[in-house]
Amino acid sequence: MIDPVYLNVLCQIHARLSNTDVNWVVTGSLGFALQGVPVQPNDIDLQTDKAGAYEIEHLFSDVVIRKVRFSTTERIKSHFGALQIDGIEVEIMGDIQKRGADGVWEEIVDPARYKRTVEIDGMLVPVLSLEYEYQAYLKFGRVERAKMLRKWLDHG
Repeated sequence: MIDPVYLNVLCQIHARLSNTDVNWVVTGSLGFALQGVPVQPNDIDLQTDKAGAYEIEHLFSDVVIRKVRFSTTERIKSHFGALQIDGIEVEIMGDIQKRGADGVWEEIVDPARYKRTVEIDGMLVPVLSLEYEYQAYLKFGRVERAKMLRKWLDHG
């Protein structure tokens, strides 16, 4: 069961993005929960492309807490930003690239390529497939999270 506060925030996001051209998906723990994985989200992660990240920032300009800007760390680079809606942090990631354990940067991820849709409370919500998420966490070296997803994929 997903916390009603998260569903309300998701509903607000869906309402503002559903009639746009923004190529977006819910990823991370809320994406897992929407697909039945028994996890409790602590924020909402939206993955999109570069243009989508700046468009989301524009569409939600009233709740931006961190403006979208390109940022690189040792393991990840993206156009990052954040919103705060009803006390929930919503992270925006556009044109995300991860550096694998082998030190090589992966190609920019097109969310549409791994998107599936789940229905909740009458909304059709785009999420990243759990199989893709499993592979991404494995490549990123987040082994415990990857094992948890693999176990769920294998045994539901």
